[in-house]
Amino acid sequence: MENKTDVVILRGKIAVAAIDFHKTRIYALDQDSHDRPETVTAEDPKNYYHNVYHRAGNPDGTYEADSDAYWKLLCESLHDANGIVLLTNGTGKSNAGHHFSAYAEKHFSDVAAKILGEVRCDISDLTDAQLLRIGQDFVGIHPKRDHADSRRGA
Repeated sequence: MENKTDVVILRGKIAVAAIDFHKTRIYALDQDSHDRPETVTAEDPKNYYHNVYHRAGNPDGTYEADSDAYWKLLCESLHDANGIVLLTNGTGKSNAGHHFSAYAEKHFSDVAAKILGEVRCDISDLTDAQLLRIGQDFVGIHPKRDHADSRRGA
């Protein structure tokens, strides 16, 4: 099974990564908002992601441990970036950004050092263009405005 699609060249660029536990969308900060993001997908050979939690052998209903292979592939995908802006939803134990950051600090300290910050937003309901725009806004890149009176830019 292929876990990466539409690879984005990140060398020397700032990456925006919309991370959840099943799929991550990666954008180069300077890419056109109509370009497709790179997608890194977690393997799910046992179809665990179709369930919220597992009861068999797990009476307290806690979540299954994350796949290190997914986090490793994600770190490798983001390795060439000069900086990384994480977009994530959830809080506490359900925040995939925290899980990724902890894995990167332990196994890929060079990638962890490139994390510029984390923005909480509803990544599952936002379009690619909106996610890219949130990342641009985080680092201070603002689009030219249309003032609706023939003035462009400013």
